Amino acid sequence: MKSWSTPAPPHLPSAAAPRPVRIYDHASDALQPASEDGRTARLYVCGITPYDATHIGHATTYLAYDLLNRALVDSGVAVQYAQNVTDVDDPLLERAEQTGADWEALAAQQIELYRTDMAWLSALAPAHLVGVTEVIDEIGQAVLELIERGFAYRVESPDAEEDIYFDVRAADAALAAWTLGEESRYSLEQMVRFFAERGGDPKRPGKRDRLDPLLWRAERQGEPSWQVIGLPVGRPGWHIECSVIAERCLGPNFDVQGGGSDLIFPHHEMSSGHATAINELPLARIYSHVGMVAYRGRKMSKSLGNLVFVHRLRDAGIEPDAVRAAVFAHHYRSDWEWHDADVAKAQERLAEWRSAYQVAMQGSDHRREADNPVLANLRQALANDLDAPRALSVLDAWADSPEAPELIADAAQALLGIDLTRKADVA
Repeated sequence: MKSWSTPAPPHLPSAAAPRPVRIYDHASDALQPASEDGRTARLYVCGITPYDATHIGHATTYLAYDLLNRALVDSGVAVQYAQNVTDVDDPLLERAEQTGADWEALAAQQIELYRTDMAWLSALAPAHLVGVTEVIDEIGQAVLELIERGFAYRVESPDAEEDIYFDVRAADAALAAWTLGEESRYSLEQMVRFFAERGGDPKRPGKRDRLDPLLWRAERQGEPSWQVIGLPVGRPGWHIECSVIAERCLGPNFDVQGGGSDLIFPHHEMSSGHATAINELPLARIYSHVGMVAYRGRKMSKSLGNLVFVHRLRDAGIEPDAVRAAVFAHHYRSDWEWHDADVAKAQERLAEWRSAYQVAMQGSDHRREADNPVLANLRQALANDLDAPRALSVLDAWADSPEAPELIADAAQALLGIDLTRKADVA
């Protein structure tokens, strides 16, 4: 499916010795270079299920990886960026049934809204935006290969043909490059709890292990389904979708697998297991996760309905730079709470930076030197695990004594996606 369009970031003077961008890898519990060779980086971020799009929790995740993309590009790294769209899934089908909507029409409307929201937020577009329904045959072939390799089995169902499950114990025993729990570093008790909370079915009769995830769901009445020769008519499970799409776009052992921290287990763990069981190579080098956003005292959740939607902020006349600044006031790995006053505070901060820019533009200092300390500090902040709060503090300090306004405005645009050249709204 089509992605969205965003302008290329301004080109900044090259640093004499670019600092490698490092981000936190959950599996190793350490910072790792986002580009292994310093020249290229392959980034996959788990995308939306297209209903209730786009809320601030979504935006926080995709803006975090927008920072990573921008920092890598600025350091001279060529980024291959892919996202999926889970355009057929139980929550989407349930919402369509609740509202009386056609599920495909609902998905299409929400995907277009997501694209509009991301473009409005100036998130650099992925080169690949791939819907699950576009690659059903490829996913089916992956399931068949897992069956052939002995990593999948069939489970009888009273209301359908046999469903197909991934055998985690067989994979754990046979694969050198994948061990159950290695990516998440969770205990068995934690894995069982999160598996049940996040779409798993640990009590399903006939499974070999309670943590075995669904690979292929046989057709149920009223549900969309597809025919793949060798499989029952049906549709894919959640985790195998990302395994196939990620490797289709980026190949195996790509650099960064990103998403919200609620995807640590089972989604990223199982996606990795599926991919490794097929090609005996790791899915990714780095497993990166963004913290959860709360609102009114509870984690922002579709089931709770406590969502702050990007399109409503847009419709209210809020500018996108204020949303970016409000989100970047928090480190991407931290859990935090959105408050309705956050945008106003961010707008005031923006106004101070913009006023400083306008004052500095009246002076004579228009140098564009690579060793400018403000530029260096911005780069250093983002190279150190995308420390956006520190980067914003660098702009705060610059605004107290502004210089090189054109360079710093370009740096804010290129690295943070924030425009300092607009006229300040608050004195």
